[in-house]
Amino acid sequence: MNTSHPWVALQTKPKNEKKVDHLLRQKGYECLTPTYRLKRRWSDRTVEVELPLFPGYVFCLLSSSVLAKAISTQGVIRVVGFGGEPAEIAASEIEALRLLARSNLLREPWKYLPQGTTVLVETGPLAGAEGIINVDGSTRKLVISVTLLQRSVAVRLDEDTAVSVITGRRESRAKLAGESHIAATLLRKA
Repeated sequence: MNTSHPWVALQTKPKNEKKVDHLLRQKGYECLTPTYRLKRRWSDRTVEVELPLFPGYVFCLLSSSVLAKAISTQGVIRVVGFGGEPAEIAASEIEALRLLARSNLLREPWKYLPQGTTVLVETGPLAGAEGIINVDGSTRKLVISVTLLQRSVAVRLDEDTAVSVITGRRESRAKLAGESHIAATLLRKA
């Protein structure tokens, strides 16, 4: 992975995420479009479909010099940012999504959690991922957020999965959440 360039979010036309991902990969860019599976029922059958976890967005590793080429890709509306500059997505958020995309764990879109107990997954397929722990009865879920978009994904953790609490991150997450609120407001106005 090339870490000298930032990960950015590209807003796509509705239901164009897979197409944009494919076209950008053909151009040689590294992209991430995490998906989940959902069962859809029709009157005569049940089908499992694959849907994007972040509808309307594709994450891409881009330098500012090739931004125009990426934006000119068919299906791309704009790069997410504010003040005329693309907004960078935190590397820890992208890494957690990459680990999730490589795993076979069940995942689903989740309400955005700006605050909570931040943990680091120590074992299992998500080892190294950071997120917010959400405990509901005997079920533990790891909520992975993209602060810039104020959207989250939840994945159920096994009982055997070890996590450790990360301290000292609340202030930086709160600052990022404030910046993301500005970006989300600008997106809604556009």
